[in-house]
Amino acid sequence: METLTVDQRMEALLNELSLEEKIQLLTGRDFWTTWPMEKIGLRRILVSDGPTGVRGEAWDERQPSVNFPSATAISSTWDPAMADRLGAASAVEARRKGVDVVLGPTINLHRSPLGGRHFEAFSEDPVLTAELAAAYVNGVQRNGVGATPKHYVANDSETDRFTVDVQVDERPLRELYLLAFEKAVVESRAWLVMSAYNSINGTTATENDLLETPLNSEWGFDGVVISDWTAVRSVDAAKASQDLVMPGPDGPWGGALVAAVQAGEIPEASIDRKVLRILQLAARVGALEGFEPVQAEPVDKEDLVAFTREASAAGTVMVKNDGVLPLDRAATGPLAVIGHNAKHSRTQGGGSATVLPEKVVSPLDGIRAAFGSDNITYSIGAIVQEGVAELPLDQLTNPVTGEPGLRVTFLDGAGAELFAEDRRSTALVWFGGDAPVRDSSTVRLHTIYTPDETGTVRLGAATVGKTRLYVNDVLVHEGNIEVEGKDIAESFLAPPSSTTEIAVEAGVPLDVRVDLDTAERSGPLDNALSVTLGTEPADADPEMLITEAAKAARKADVAVVVVGTNARVESEGYDRTTLDLPGLQDRLVHAVAAANPRTIVIVNAGSPVIMPWRHEVAAILIGYFGGQEFGNALTDILTGAVEPGGRLPTTWPATQGSVPVLNTTPDADGKLRYDEGIHIGYRAWLKTGATPAYEFGYGLGYTTWTLDTVDGPDGPLTPGEAIPVSVTLTNKGERSGKQVVQVYAEKKDSAVERPVRWLIASTPVWAQPGETVTATLEVPTRLLAYWNNGWTYEPGEYTLRIGTSVSELPITRVVRLTQPEH
Repeated sequence: METLTVDQRMEALLNELSLEEKIQLLTGRDFWTTWPMEKIGLRRILVSDGPTGVRGEAWDERQPSVNFPSATAISSTWDPAMADRLGAASAVEARRKGVDVVLGPTINLHRSPLGGRHFEAFSEDPVLTAELAAAYVNGVQRNGVGATPKHYVANDSETDRFTVDVQVDERPLRELYLLAFEKAVVESRAWLVMSAYNSINGTTATENDLLETPLNSEWGFDGVVISDWTAVRSVDAAKASQDLVMPGPDGPWGGALVAAVQAGEIPEASIDRKVLRILQLAARVGALEGFEPVQAEPVDKEDLVAFTREASAAGTVMVKNDGVLPLDRAATGPLAVIGHNAKHSRTQGGGSATVLPEKVVSPLDGIRAAFGSDNITYSIGAIVQEGVAELPLDQLTNPVTGEPGLRVTFLDGAGAELFAEDRRSTALVWFGGDAPVRDSSTVRLHTIYTPDETGTVRLGAATVGKTRLYVNDVLVHEGNIEVEGKDIAESFLAPPSSTTEIAVEAGVPLDVRVDLDTAERSGPLDNALSVTLGTEPADADPEMLITEAAKAARKADVAVVVVGTNARVESEGYDRTTLDLPGLQDRLVHAVAAANPRTIVIVNAGSPVIMPWRHEVAAILIGYFGGQEFGNALTDILTGAVEPGGRLPTTWPATQGSVPVLNTTPDADGKLRYDEGIHIGYRAWLKTGATPAYEFGYGLGYTTWTLDTVDGPDGPLTPGEAIPVSVTLTNKGERSGKQVVQVYAEKKDSAVERPVRWLIASTPVWAQPGETVTATLEVPTRLLAYWNNGWTYEPGEYTLRIGTSVSELPITRVVRLTQPEH
């Protein structure tokens, strides 16, 4: 009997399906799953938001996830092995939660530092981004879970992201924005790619020819193009190489697509190709009977919490150290820990990538554990919080169960209970799952709240819609909270607040209830809901807070100030309006530095902020959104247990006005013009000659290095081959340490416009004190080419500059590229 090939078996399954069944498979079943088809042995495929944590099917604190460091922290390691481990760890989390596909990595470029979602993406450079993205995809898929590079393509800012038309010439599109995706597809063979919301040169991403060329025809992509949620707007997208519409079950395809195929407007062969790709994905992840999955169980496992701590330290960038670091625990006197973010740190950015960790270690927690609580004072210094923050679990009692938490009830129009659940957080999101959001008229949050301090609190809710707040069964406040922005994510994940002042007494319980009117909800997310019951910051004299912090710093041996952003600054759904730190944090640092010359500042932000006090403080650590072990990782660095391993993957400006590429706002016609062409990030800084605060590739460690020798090719290079480069370097210090070797190319006499220099390779190295090590790099000559209706090789001499940042490049090597053969 003849044995059928895998492709033949897939075709046989396809032939069992009617046209209607095929098209049903092309739209999701709900928010997170695809349709099962029992007659061909197809179960549902469950996808979940990543990319630095896997939330799972429910947005629920009762099903916690490991909160890994942000992508900017991972990229600051400049270490593909770390990105690979993050991918593998994400796959372990995915399988623990029954997830088949991780919706990550995010690999759009940091074109402007105002981009609201940059914490979720890797870098301003396409080569560094491509290396890390490919490694992440390898790690995920080696463990049997699908990875999804996103958002394809030129989705580099959030303003009007559903409607913006990015106008970008073909050369920068190829050399920057597509190059960031290429390696993850060509070499790591990503099983999915997510198409973006925006248009590129007049055509929406889900209908764009870029889904076929270069993705399929040139790069050989054989996976599923999944849409960003609600990104497919019409049947026309089915004419393109768009395969799967999310979410479901409603969408623009369905019956309309059936009719279009029956009318001959779209060939059924096009539908078949999309279905076969979905079946192949199902086979790869183990969702199709009779087909062996790529990997049934994860093969690479490690302690995920320990990995999170290690990765956070490895991605922390020390940009200044006057000798105060590392701190000697035995010799260090009292420490003044200062800042809102020291106690309430941000471990992740806002938006769909949010996960709910079981435990978060703040910088204050970590420092107290390392140096002893008796040796630490804490001052808030400046208010950073905007809107309500959830109520502490230890101050809440569920009125039904008596356990810590609250009861949430969904009621119909007559007040009858449709659904109820007991929750352990007052910051709640329903995005899929069993809750009947669409069918309810009222959602009620009910808890017994016992404050731990006497005074006045501003109690209320953050959500969208009409709310009623009851305290001890008395209606004390009604709010009608309206959407502030046009973006669904902004209104959904960062809604405004409505509160009222309530007098409270420590230890005296209050019966608190919030009723939210949900009867008139409509739109694509009518079955999703977010609401937070909590308190806004109390009134405080800002000058008094700064004065108290400076007084504490003056009495301390060392002051540690943690500054950063808040949930209203860096999030999916909107861009930043300023690079300044929110609130009075800059004034706080100035005051603390004046009070204590041994001031260490930790920056808890996912992307660049302006640091006008940087010359006044003794040390600066950029910790990004460091994940749930952020506090422990920082303490490891402060004490010298580990070295800050990061180097900047994005330029940090000294002033906002000096940033060469800043605009993220479309013009009146909805177009965002990438007029800077191939010059973004450090390339744009080099072109303008402006000096940033801290340059691309920069970072300090606890030891010193020398770059000794470089070996490279002796003869001319042929286009298409790799350039071998070997660099020897020596750790001259008294500690083991890490260095990142970076190789840039220059072409002074080019016949076409080129960057002043551009990154073509990098690698991290580690060495013991006094040890000499060799960094070996293989540089594709393709990275010397430029795009002109194809990759074009310009013969002649290229200068390779080798060093440790974009302008600290002490070693040069000249290579010669020959005329390509035709």
